[in-house]
Amino acid sequence: MLPSLKKPTLFAHRGASAFAPENTLAAFELAIHQHADAIEFDVKLTADNQVIVIHDATVDRTTNGKGLVSKFDLRTIKSLDAGQHFDDAFSGEKIPTLNEVMEQIAGRIFLNIEITNYATPTDDLPRQIANIIRDNFYNDQILFSSFNPITLLKIRNLLPDFPLGYLTTTGFLGRISRLIFGNIIPYHAIHPEVKDTDRKLIKKYHLSGCRVHTYTVNDYQTMVNLFQWNVDGIFTDNIPLAQKARSFVKEEKS
Repeated sequence: MLPSLKKPTLFAHRGASAFAPENTLAAFELAIHQHADAIEFDVKLTADNQVIVIHDATVDRTTNGKGLVSKFDLRTIKSLDAGQHFDDAFSGEKIPTLNEVMEQIAGRIFLNIEITNYATPTDDLPRQIANIIRDNFYNDQILFSSFNPITLLKIRNLLPDFPLGYLTTTGFLGRISRLIFGNIIPYHAIHPEVKDTDRKLIKKYHLSGCRVHTYTVNDYQTMVNLFQWNVDGIFTDNIPLAQKARSFVKEEKS
């Protein structure tokens, strides 16, 4: 699967988040303008079971509000400013819903949807996502990812035609999770932390037919190293820098 992704794929991490407030429509539009290959973003449920695009369990870091996302209904979420903390130029930017994102950018660029119900792992997020995605059905342009293997299995059962990416933490816990769940989760890509990603790991997963997308890479020399090792993709906040690194390696190989 994942035939529409070029190698190496440049995923705009939470959109063009070095240049615009993360996980907003402004960041997604800028990522498209910067010619990213794909956009990665995070989804959670509100108190009234609406799927919204935000990374943290609270709204504190990325909005002018305070409190748990799971305690707010959509109306309250939409009253928050998700742009001014980044720059006054983005004042008034809102937290988007998954529906809004699909309506505005689905079909224009590949999407990696990270299911981030880590604080509420038994909630109904996978089912609510499936209800929305079924209406759009861009199965050749969407990849679901998560650190939670149960969540990945749930989305697999609900949307069996969509590829999965398994996110793993760094160090010992990352190695153990890849070992334990490697034969359980039917993932098509492994998403290790950049500190864990080397030539040996990439080669290992390539031999099993699995793509390797590593996160989060914002250092130029690290990008060059990864591209030289034939990594399949990186998640980055800085798409222009990643394009420069990719072009350098391409020229070096030619």
